[in-house]
Amino acid sequence: MNKLRIVVLLCAGILSFAACEKDDICVDADTPNLVIRFYDIIDTTQTKEAQNLIVSGLLPEGVQDTIDNVSLDSIVLPLRVDSNTTSFILSRQTSIDDKNIDTLTFNYETRELYQSRACGYIVNYDNLATNVNEPIDSLWIKEIRLVTTTIENTFSAHVKILH
Repeated sequence: MNKLRIVVLLCAGILSFAACEKDDICVDADTPNLVIRFYDIIDTTQTKEAQNLIVSGLLPEGVQDTIDNVSLDSIVLPLRVDSNTTSFILSRQTSIDDKNIDTLTFNYETRELYQSRACGYIVNYDNLATNVNEPIDSLWIKEIRLVTTTIENTFSAHVKILH
């Protein structure tokens, strides 16, 4: 009777480990973010830091999650998966009393992709388009160029902002 118990426990242990799959831990799948690179308006091949940059997410409830007073030549921003539109306020503090403020709105279509049982679904973005709230002539952003209209990874830039 004791040997039978050992055999049953051994078989149960083997079966429980055999039921696990390699993909029970998710390490690769992640919804990609929007990558924006800043370039010089005069030499459009040269990256140029956006000095004193303040970036805020804009939701219907108000401003959310601010990145404050940084100098970067690129920035990675998350797009909303529950909407086809995401807006950001990008501003530059030029002096204590003066800010140049631009509101960028990104429009897109979401596409859900099943990765695995452990990872579940990720979202990719198609037909990316953007616009600025006011005429570009009066703002610090002089031109926006879409590098690609599909966002499937975060390895390269999707949008160029010339300033």
